[in-house]
Amino acid sequence: MQEIKCPNCGEVFQVNESDYAQIVKQVRNKEFEQELENRKKDMEERRENEIKIACMQQDKKYMEELNKLNGELKEKETAIERLKLQISNSENVKKLAVSEAIEKKNQDIIDKSQKITELMSQLKAKDEQIEYYKDFKSRLSTKMIGESLEQHCLNQFNMIRMTAFPNAYFEKDNDAKSGSKGDFIFRESSEDGNEFISIMFEMKNEMDTTATKHKNEDFFKELDKDRREKGCEYAILVSLLEGDNEYYNSGIVDVSYKYEKMYVIRPQFFIPMITLLRNAALNSLQYQRELQIVKNQQVDIMNFEDNMNAFKEGFARNYRLASEKFNMAIEEIDKSIDHLTKIKTALLSSENNLRLANNKAEELTIKKLTKNAPSVKAMFDELKNNP
Repeated sequence: MQEIKCPNCGEVFQVNESDYAQIVKQVRNKEFEQELENRKKDMEERRENEIKIACMQQDKKYMEELNKLNGELKEKETAIERLKLQISNSENVKKLAVSEAIEKKNQDIIDKSQKITELMSQLKAKDEQIEYYKDFKSRLSTKMIGESLEQHCLNQFNMIRMTAFPNAYFEKDNDAKSGSKGDFIFRESSEDGNEFISIMFEMKNEMDTTATKHKNEDFFKELDKDRREKGCEYAILVSLLEGDNEYYNSGIVDVSYKYEKMYVIRPQFFIPMITLLRNAALNSLQYQRELQIVKNQQVDIMNFEDNMNAFKEGFARNYRLASEKFNMAIEEIDKSIDHLTKIKTALLSSENNLRLANNKAEELTIKKLTKNAPSVKAMFDELKNNP
């Protein structure tokens, strides 16, 4: 049996197990339905709230996505505009680059055409010069060939003598005292008369039909001898010999490994060679002048020292003589009054030498010491003016 207490009146009822189970079941079903209803309402409310929150979140997310899409769209539009501008600029740059490339190419073509024209002109000039020398040699005798080459060089020099070498000497070498002579001698001096360059020239040529062909080396020894005998600094062989030899056709050939300061040139290098050596000598002229000044200063110092030594020697000699005479006078006084005459003479002689020594000492001046030594005098004057 189960007891059930009434919640209102407090009366206790007894029920059997079956009835109690039904009552509990009824109560439980009712509470369960109530609880279920409550939970259903809560779930519906919660679901509605979640739906609202989800909708709000979805709307927010949608708005964010929309804003993001709008931003990306604007960026893409900006990028598109930028790309359009770049494409436009690129097209302009390409057009400009193509234009510049075409212009540069045309200029290169023009420059190359000019160079080709210049080279053709030079080649033509050389061909004409070769033809001139061939014709020049074919029309002359052996003697006339050599003489005409000399005349050709003389004419080339005389054409620019007054403008390029107004103070230069360029004449035939007519001095054959030693048994031989060169063809021409070139000398040039500075404005103060100092010669700063001298060249011995030898001109050699021969006909193409000459049986015995000469070589340039055949004339080196004689040319070097003429240079030394005539006191020239350089020796130059102007030659048309060995016309097919590329070594001599290459330009100015330095043969100083055999003979000192000797060169072999073709006639077209005659004036450029003189100009080259002369300009080099002019550059060294200033150093020669400075060296001469130093030498003069050394001579001045030597003269100053000589004057000082001469004074010292003269003064010492007079002082020594005076001392000897004075000592002699003292000895004569000690020995005997009889030698008063000799003593008097000795004293007078001593006095005279002392006077001479004193005069020399008083007459000693900077002016006398610096005689023949202008640079030393200048140093004393500078010290005097700048105490």
